[in-house]
This record gives sequence, C-alpha cells and structure tokens, in this order.
Amino acid sequence: MGRGRPGLPRPAAVQGTGGSSAVSKSSAAARGYIQDRFLRLLAGRRRRRAPLIHRGYYIRARAVDHCVRDFLLKTQGHPRTQIVSLGAGFDSLYFRLKDIGLLYHTVVYEVDFPNVACQKAALIKRTKELSALVGDTGGEGLGVITFSGEDYKLLGVDLSDLSELDRALEKAGLDKDIPTLFIAEVVLTYMENSRSDAVIWWAAERFSRVCFLLYEQMHPEDPFGRVMQQHFSQMNSTLNSLAQYPDCEAQQRRFFEKGWTECSVMDMNEFFTCCTPEDEQKRVQALEPFDEYEGMEPSWTPLLPNMTVPRRDGPVGTGGSIPAAVCPVHAGISGLRRYGHHSVLIKPNVILTTGGFGEEDGHHCRMRNFHVLIKHAGCWKAGCVRKESPDKRWDERLYHTVSCVSNGLALVVGGRTSPSSPGLGMSWLKFPETCDALEPEDVTVELVSVQPAAEPAALRWRHSTTEVTFKGENYLFLYGGRSAAEPVLGDWCFLHTRHLSCTEIPVEGPGPESRHSHSACSWKGGALIAGGLGAAEQPLGSVFFLRELEGGFQWQTVETHPPLIPRYSHTAHVHDGKLLLVGGVWLHSSVPGITVVDLITGLCVDYTINVEHLEWPLMLHNHSSVFLPNEKELLLIGGGGNCFSFGTHLNPEPVSLSLSSILASH
Repeated sequence: MGRGRPGLPRPAAVQGTGGSSAVSKSSAAARGYIQDRFLRLLAGRRRRRAPLIHRGYYIRARAVDHCVRDFLLKTQGHPRTQIVSLGAGFDSLYFRLKDIGLLYHTVVYEVDFPNVACQKAALIKRTKELSALVGDTGGEGLGVITFSGEDYKLLGVDLSDLSELDRALEKAGLDKDIPTLFIAEVVLTYMENSRSDAVIWWAAERFSRVCFLLYEQMHPEDPFGRVMQQHFSQMNSTLNSLAQYPDCEAQQRRFFEKGWTECSVMDMNEFFTCCTPEDEQKRVQALEPFDEYEGMEPSWTPLLPNMTVPRRDGPVGTGGSIPAAVCPVHAGISGLRRYGHHSVLIKPNVILTTGGFGEEDGHHCRMRNFHVLIKHAGCWKAGCVRKESPDKRWDERLYHTVSCVSNGLALVVGGRTSPSSPGLGMSWLKFPETCDALEPEDVTVELVSVQPAAEPAALRWRHSTTEVTFKGENYLFLYGGRSAAEPVLGDWCFLHTRHLSCTEIPVEGPGPESRHSHSACSWKGGALIAGGLGAAEQPLGSVFFLRELEGGFQWQTVETHPPLIPRYSHTAHVHDGKLLLVGGVWLHSSVPGITVVDLITGLCVDYTINVEHLEWPLMLHNHSSVFLPNEKELLLIGGGGNCFSFGTHLNPEPVSLSLSSILASH
C-alpha cells in the first residue's frame, strides 16, 4: 500500500514501499487511530498523512490484528505456534504482541530483502526499548539470519527465491508440524505470479497445520484501479497479481487451486461494517475532520480463515449499456477539471459551473473561477466567467448547491472550504438574461452577499436544495447534509425564495433517516430524496417523495423492485415520471452507471456506461450532471477525487450520454 520512488530500479522501489507503509501507520498511530507505541521507533522519519490515509491504514491494521489474534486464540492450547511475516519491512507486529503478553508460546519469523533486514536489525540493536523486548542471544550475523532472539527471528531473503527461503526458515528453527500463520501484507503482488503462486502452494504443501493471511488490492479495471495501477507503474512497483486475480472470487480460486482446502474472502468495507463494533466506528469517525468518503471506494482484500462473510447480491435487472462520448467543446475546458462543484442549467443552452476542487494553472487548488458552457448551433463553447463581487465569503467553496430562482438569478446555499472551516452561508448570483446570446468570455456574474434570517440553516454542506411549490408559492426545500457540529443531518427547511426566510409548513409521516451526499429532484411540486450516506457512514438505498397536500406535505416511501442498490455521491434527474440516478459510489465491484426508477410502477433497472471510447478513467462521483430534456441527453461535468495515497484524479473533459433509447424503452 506504500510506494516506491521514481527512478529507482524495481527491487529498490519495491523495498521502498515498506518504509512508506511504516510512516503511514506511524502517522495513524500519532492521531489515535491505532494503539502502537513502537511504530514511531521503527518508521524512522515522521510525516503526517491525510485523514483519508489514516482511515485506510486503520482498517488495514485492524483487519490484520483481527486475524492474528484469532489465530493465537484458536491455537492457545498448543504448546508451540509460529507466525511468519513475509515482506515484513519495518512492521511492529512482533513488538506489539510481545509487549501485551500474547506471545506465550509463539515464535515470530520476519522475512524481507537482505538490506531491509540488516537495517531493521541495526535499528533494533541501537534502540533500547526494542532490544529490551526481543532480547539478544548473539545469533545475529549468521548468514541470512540478521537478528535472533528467543521468540523472534529476522531473516534477509528474497521471497522470489523459494528454495533459499525454505532453507533459511528451516535453519532459523521453523517447524513444519506446528500451527503456523503466514502473513503477506501487500507483498506477493509485487512478485511475478508464478513465483507468488509458488509461495502459496509451498505453504499449503510444506506445513501440516497452516493459515495464510493475504492482504492485496483488487478491481484493477474500475476507474480507481486504473489510477492505482498507473501510480505503482510510475513508481516502478507494478502490481503483478491484479490482472490474473482481479477480485474476491479469483483470489479464492487461486488458493483452492494451490492446495488450500478452505478459503474465505472479505473486502475492507465489509470488514469495517461487520467486524468493527459500533462504538469503535464512532470513535474513529470522530478523530479528525473527514470529508473524503469517495476516496474509501477501493476494496482492499484479506483472506480470512474460517469466517463466514455476508455478501450482497450484485445488480439485478441490468438493462444494457449506454455509450459515453467526449462532449465536443470549442475553446479550452481546463476549468471543468474539478470535483465537489455544482453545475446548473441557467437557461436552456447555458450551463454555469461554480466552486469545487480542481486544477488551475497546473496546480491543484480550490477553484475560484466560474465556468460557463454556451450552446450555439449544436456546439458547446466554453470559457471562464468574469466575476464581480464584493463578497469575500465565496472563497473557493465545495459541496454547495446553486438553484435558479428566476431568469438571471440563482441562489448559492452552503458549502465549505475545508472540513474544519465550514459555514459559508448564502450568496446571490446575478447574470445577464441574454447570456445565451453572448460569447462565454463576455458573460459576467455578480455575487451579492446576503445574510437572511435563514442563514443558520444554510451553514452546511453535502446537502440538497430542491424547488417545491406550496399554495402557489415557490420554496427551496433545504435538506440533510453535514455541519460543523453534526456529521450527518436529517432536518429540513422551507426557504421562501423571495424573503430568504424559513417558513413553517406542516409535514406528515415518518421522514428519511439523516443523510448527506444524497440526491434531490423536483417532481409534481414536491421533492424526491434518494440514496446518500447515513449516520453510520453506510450507503442508503431508500427513495422518499415529499408530496404536496392541501395543508402541507407528506413523506412517502417509494418502493422499488428490485430494491435500489445503496449509493452516495451521485446526481439525479426526473424525466417523464422516471427518476434517473447517475453514478455515485456503492459497495459493489462494478461501477455505478445510470439507474432508472419508474416512479409509477417502482421498476428499477441498472444500465452500465460503456467507456471504451474514453482514453481516461471516468470517475462518476463528486461530479455534476445536467439533463437536456429536448435532446434526452445527459452532460457529465467534472468528477473525481483523492484516490487514497495514489494521487488525485480529475475527469479531464465533459462527457455526453444519449438517453433517448433507454427513456423510450420504459
């Protein structure tokens, strides 16, 4: 999960991943995610990682610890057991287990490249706290055994040389007849498949009572996987196993074919949900400001012995594929490389994009520029908008909403700069009513600061604002999101668009559970709320309709069949009684495309998006989408996000999807 360094030959680059991993784990420990006082001694250098990295390494560390403790518990009746950590690097597992008294009768063997093992041995000898725990029987320097204690052996061996590995472990005292746990934590994937498969087969055949804990990446062909592979290739540390073993099922077959009689699989999303107590989940979620849920999309896979894993069924009722095409746009469109922004159709042929995080002048930053797309003679022209504003509170906001309330006027609600600096309130956007007749560079947008009575209700982000009608008056229905005080909100406000004040309107029936990163659409004078992340940071699959009544509104559940697959960070539109859910993140190996929900019958059909004509990964979260009803065309603008520790991906160009065939078929 770490990285090598560009320019290094492959063995050195692979060795560099261990040091980077130790630094990341040490950073997570420093912030309270994991309890491990030895990581700071072994990591060497200190560097604070991002909250997203901390969460990923927390789940990784907890999953490995879960498996190790399970092994020690189930074998505690045996007089002797052993753990073999392959590619151990500067991991602290032995010292942590020894310190808390779990190594009653267990010997730990660590194996890594000879120079890595020598560095770690020297570090242990010169660090009193480490050497005191392990003890030193004077066995260091005997060939491949760089350090030898009574219950700890550190070996310098290249894992790809299986015969040498077997000889070295036997020389160090490994017993093939006692319970043994092998650990390979993002290690075998760097080896040629024939060699890594040989290690798995050797462990099954050579040892009579053995478990193997494998922790590796998967899903190489989804957008995140492509970014991940590109990262490791640039680091000269190619992930070899991904192509042949791309998912849980392939990894399971791999073990059965290599001599193992039992093999269970769980991805990291499932582990966090199923094997982490609720109070511990809440503790971790509260440790530091966090707002990069989409970066947790990948499923890191350990193989757990003797564990029954609850699995969700995959998408049901797949309706086919929709081809994606790069939207032809005249003029530069670098201003649309962003995520967490908002795009709104301010006139039939004019799209305004505001805010978000993206790229300006070759640098990643929060976006100050507004961007406009204007359609002339069937072709879109793009350009930056001149912005006139005394309002200093705009300041590069993300996860806000923009709602057109009349020709030439839109209201910006909420948003944040960073998760620790929220509370941006409201602003008016005024633009010329004739902007569709102008060139993009001639469009001017004026920002007008407002401080309405409803401002406290607007201090949120990842929320929704939807136009609803009550007794002939227009309101914006402000719902859900996050705030500085609450990680998830379930309240709402009817915002009168002329007075910008919250109006009390009765609402009947049980409402949706609290959520953010959901979608909202206007329909029949009311609002449709779909998906989102709930209080436990779990994707939601519910759809609610806020229906207008004579004296107020009423919440109604929209029943779908088959049940809607839970998702978040998607967009949505309504056309001719059909709810279109676009992209997002869900906990399946496939990537969400477009789901069509018939709001009359409840029929739910999933369509994939065919991206074979795109030369880059299409990430459909944190994006915006605009539906053009006359053309039955969907424009996908921006999207992407942080891809764990592998960099930031920004969809480089708008994408066009023709929906005429799927809308006609419903």
